[in-house]
Amino acid sequence: MFSRRNRRRPKSPVVLEAWELLDSGDITGALRRLRSATDTLPLGEVALVAARAAEGAGFDDLRQAAEALAARPEDAKALYGFGYACVERGVSYLAVPALREVLRTHPDALGVVRELVSAYEREGRHGEAVELLGRYDASLPPWPDRYLLVYNALMAGDLELARRQHALLADPEDPQWLPARQRQTRMLERAAAAAPTTPLDLFDLRGWQYVIGGSILGTISPYGFGAGMNGRFAWLQDTPELCLRGLLRLRTVLEAAELRPRSVSLLPDRDSEILGRAAAGLLGLPAEPFVPGREDTVVVAYDLNGLLDTPDGPELLGQLHERAAGQVLHEHASCWTDAPTVTADSVALLHQSAVAPWGERLRVGEDGEVGREPADERPAARIAEEILSADPAPDEGDGETPDDPDEAFAAFATAMRATWLRGERTALRSSGPVPSSRFS
Repeated sequence: MFSRRNRRRPKSPVVLEAWELLDSGDITGALRRLRSATDTLPLGEVALVAARAAEGAGFDDLRQAAEALAARPEDAKALYGFGYACVERGVSYLAVPALREVLRTHPDALGVVRELVSAYEREGRHGEAVELLGRYDASLPPWPDRYLLVYNALMAGDLELARRQHALLADPEDPQWLPARQRQTRMLERAAAAAPTTPLDLFDLRGWQYVIGGSILGTISPYGFGAGMNGRFAWLQDTPELCLRGLLRLRTVLEAAELRPRSVSLLPDRDSEILGRAAAGLLGLPAEPFVPGREDTVVVAYDLNGLLDTPDGPELLGQLHERAAGQVLHEHASCWTDAPTVTADSVALLHQSAVAPWGERLRVGEDGEVGREPADERPAARIAEEILSADPAPDEGDGETPDDPDEAFAAFATAMRATWLRGERTALRSSGPVPSSRFS
């Protein structure tokens, strides 16, 4: 439980509910309750909850900032300090209304603008960042502010604005900005390559996955497209059929790029070993344990976040940032709500939560009762053989997802040949300009 030394209690119903969740020790639930209506809640009362939550989490800087705001909810310095601490501590949604209030009374405070843009970015609210920066268009310094306008325009799906503003950016005088400049230039180059073969509208998950991170997305979910998922999976019990279809799309990408790998590199986690052995069988290549620096190889991961559960996982992810000549990283199931720290060149599907086909799974019995099916402990090579014998025909889904024929995918992969494998190795935490926050 949390200290009640501050006897003042919130009065607003939503904030009071969050306060009572803290009484029971539920920090996550309290913050989730605030998130549902943050922009409309009294800032002083939000600060009361934030202070107690920060105390329970051991975030003394945020606790102090929140207590200062609770005591002076209209003070610009207290509002900014609270907003800054919220961004630093990963609760940027709490920062947004506080920083907005500072700008209401201090509209020329460019430092506050930058901090609010940072909060918007971390929440995936790129359109709002564009609107805010656009108010200062005539007086924006090029670095970082106009750069941020270009970046957020790209992430919001406004290519026309991004191109126009990018053209106004001179090379930065400070060399620390050169990598950002190069990354942004490559994003626009990929957009130019993709535009003739894909619409790059707000529903084009594959196109934006490529523009933003340089990954070619193999398959799209046949469920929930019309509900805003746009081809991403939410919760997925994966199947051998989906694994095989993803590997077939990988083969198409390699052929389109005219790459001829000499091996498949196996990562140490069991999920990746199974899929890697299946990839080796499909591609007719030898399977070898992963070695950093090996050229002309396909490194196969089931889910890169799964590497973190292995003893050398963090070190391996670091080694995958710098890939050797002809080394291609393929990830089957990539989490779009918790992106791995390294971006794969090829991704089979995007998911929010996934269970491997051989993992412990839910099943519905003949009596309608839901139970658990134990994990498949057979040797990795045996399960890989079953993947290769699966039926890769696409699931018809709910009928709302656009067709994704092999011919169109091959045409897309071929058009990307010149710009592929020049992508960012550090992940940009976005799967495109689609409204993902409602599902997180």
